[in-house]
Amino acid sequence: MGCGSCGTGTPNGCKSHGSCSTGSCNRLNVHDWLMNLPVSDVESSCKIIEVSFNHGSRKDFYRNATLQYFEKGDYVTLEGVSGFDVGEVSLSGELVRIQMKKKGVDEFNPEIKKIIRRSTEKDVEMFHQNKAREKNGLMKSREIARELNLQMKLTELEIQADGKKATFFYTADDRVDFRELIKRYASEFRVKVEMRQIGIRQEAGKVGGIGSCGRELCCSTWLTDFKSVTTTAARYQNLSINQTKLSGQCGRLKCCLNYELDTYLDALQQFPDNADMLETSKGTASLVKKDIFKNLMWYVLPESNKQYPLTIVRVKEIRRLNARGEKVDELQPVDLISNKTTEMEHSFVDVVGQISLKTLDKEARRKRDQQQQDQQRRSGGNDNNQRPPQNNSNQQRGQQQRPPQNNPNQQRGPQQRPPFNNRPPQQRPPAPPPPPAKK
Repeated sequence: MGCGSCGTGTPNGCKSHGSCSTGSCNRLNVHDWLMNLPVSDVESSCKIIEVSFNHGSRKDFYRNATLQYFEKGDYVTLEGVSGFDVGEVSLSGELVRIQMKKKGVDEFNPEIKKIIRRSTEKDVEMFHQNKAREKNGLMKSREIARELNLQMKLTELEIQADGKKATFFYTADDRVDFRELIKRYASEFRVKVEMRQIGIRQEAGKVGGIGSCGRELCCSTWLTDFKSVTTTAARYQNLSINQTKLSGQCGRLKCCLNYELDTYLDALQQFPDNADMLETSKGTASLVKKDIFKNLMWYVLPESNKQYPLTIVRVKEIRRLNARGEKVDELQPVDLISNKTTEMEHSFVDVVGQISLKTLDKEARRKRDQQQQDQQRRSGGNDNNQRPPQNNSNQQRGQQQRPPQNNPNQQRGPQQRPPFNNRPPQQRPPAPPPPPAKK
């Protein structure tokens, strides 16, 4: 589904001006599944509206003091810093209360800014003019930060709709001295400057992209609460510690490593503790890995590279025998090859007729040979029409090989000479008169 942000235009029939459904149209979307339900009590309904800025890159809550009805995708004029700002309605109704409770915002907080009015054409025109300045302004701000040798990375620039304030989002590892930088920005852009530091994961969410799973990044579509991810989560899930595969576009460990971690921890509770070593008559068997899906534990004996899969019941039994001071003679591994079910190969069934590929090949070969014979006959008939008739009686007597002659025409190919009897008569010149007799 295309929209104005991806360059394909607003789709036909879209009542939200191309800002609904997909994350590419508007990031961090929330589907309002209560918007078609009637409100029983208007007085007790939620007076707060969620507004998104810069295609969902930033969201905030505003109080609807005008008590107007706003649909998702409508532009509204809001209270700004020493002026006004323009945003896009992303959510309204009872679901806003759930979002505020999730983010810990009080609905009756007097510091919540208000919605002034529905945006007019002049407001929207000024809003688009200032948005067009953001791209060149970001490039210029990066050049100034590079001139001052500041160890920071500017990610995004957001200019207020009236052009009186500019917010710079940046990432930095250490503390940065902004005193000289803010002066340069204020003199260059003629706006009030605000510097806001964000994390690496928030930066990836603002930039966006496609993950290794083939879908849009979670941080740019729905994930707002970033929890710490460690390599322990990968070890619990039996994943190889490969930084290239486990790292996301932000350079940190992928947030999706925590999605199924609780399920793996619940499954690992069935495995026995302190079962890293098993005493056998052949030596001490060491634990190599745990197969959570098949409930198997793989062990290897000393001076051997062969791995033995054991069930959880068998491991607990060996642990009880070792606690008594007894050693088992055999581990009794599970036979994984014999347990595999062989799949039946489906043979081809001809329900149309007794037709085989060999029959078709023979028929095609026969037609091809017949066509070659017809072509040879046609070429042979043309050669016979151009050549004089030959006497077959001489061919039966035998053909005598004539001595080779230095004729350049023989290089072109063997040519048959017509028989002697069929040659046309040749006129010999008259014999010269005899010389006169000498006296």
